[in-house]
Amino acid sequence: MKFDTVIIGGGLSGLTCAIQLTKTGQRVAVVSAGQSTLHFHSGSFELLGYNEDGTEVTDLVDGLKKLSTKHPYSRMGTSETLALAKEARQLLTDIGISTKGDGEKNHYRLTPIGGLKPAWLTIEDFFTTDSAKAFPYKKVTLVNIEGFLDLPIDFLKDSLEKAGVTCEVKTVNIKELCDRRRSQTEMRASNLAKIMANEDVVRKLAQEINNVADGEAVLLPAIIKPSDKAQASLFKSQMKQPFHFVVALPPSVPGIAIQELLRKKFYELGGRILMGDEAVKVEVANGTVKNIETENLQDTRLEADNFVLATGSFMSRGLRSNYAGLYEPLFGLDIDGDNNRTTWTQDYVFDAQPYMQFGVHTDENFRATKDGKAFTNLYVIGSALSGHNAVKMADGTGVSLLTAMYVAKKLTDRKEK
Repeated sequence: MKFDTVIIGGGLSGLTCAIQLTKTGQRVAVVSAGQSTLHFHSGSFELLGYNEDGTEVTDLVDGLKKLSTKHPYSRMGTSETLALAKEARQLLTDIGISTKGDGEKNHYRLTPIGGLKPAWLTIEDFFTTDSAKAFPYKKVTLVNIEGFLDLPIDFLKDSLEKAGVTCEVKTVNIKELCDRRRSQTEMRASNLAKIMANEDVVRKLAQEINNVADGEAVLLPAIIKPSDKAQASLFKSQMKQPFHFVVALPPSVPGIAIQELLRKKFYELGGRILMGDEAVKVEVANGTVKNIETENLQDTRLEADNFVLATGSFMSRGLRSNYAGLYEPLFGLDIDGDNNRTTWTQDYVFDAQPYMQFGVHTDENFRATKDGKAFTNLYVIGSALSGHNAVKMADGTGVSLLTAMYVAKKLTDRKEK
């Protein structure tokens, strides 16, 4: 099968790149091995939360200018990064995700254990505040679903009270949600979200919350899909007080919704996804990738003018390690990282871990290299890239979105020439 571009990896970066390319008329295929790290999504998108020295970024433009030359944003350029950030927000709007946030400064999102972390964009109805030192409410009601264990409500309460917020915890239940407790595996936020697709259930839950809440606002686990506009609007109309969602432990309801909407958009544009498949073999000649073979299509090669690697980092098994060192499993690409295992981690778990900034080495155009030589048609995007620490710098989703859009532009220009 012949395509203009084949993208290996179906997460945030892979699908974003695929959508941008199909918009220009390219014939694109995505090879998606399974669920992506979007299932761990916080409900927020991070452009740049912290400088490389660990200090917090308040002015995004200033923060971008201070990055080292190795960071993906620096390689794209500050002006291009900011322009792509605007396009990324519009892409989210186009697929059905409404966000709040300022393109020039960060706000703060609320973590499941009550911490405040800098964020660039946050899905509407999720809790945010403009200041980490001034909480917008003095008294809140923390609402949990009976039997739901994936929101660490005690940690959340303790953290908010340390910030000077009076918290009361209330547990609610309705029959439809109670039925889920017959099996612990059913009491996941993603399963509860399916039940909340029913209008009667939404009304019942809102009424139960109204009966017990007397704070200035209500915080509750995110169990309504942000993509389900009708149900979210109905819930809002039924609530007597302001409310905000807090993301629960994985699987993430907002993350799953984002993945579903990206896939839907790609399909609508005529794209093709090989779901549950994995690239297992490649053919390369003179620095050019000719085709790839997948596990499920062993007798059929996927040929393309260009290939994009969006397989992620260690968590997604796009990068791997053994006692001999670091390696990229499909192409055997060059890795920016120390093969000395003793340097990969720090003893204190909350310190920045060095291995987090390891990634595939690329040239100035994000083309992958092997044995020091750049491929002519193999590009790398997202968390597979080196030069930044997504956890330490709070820039992971931004790097995924923006490098995907940047490479899509490169490939579009290349196709037109």
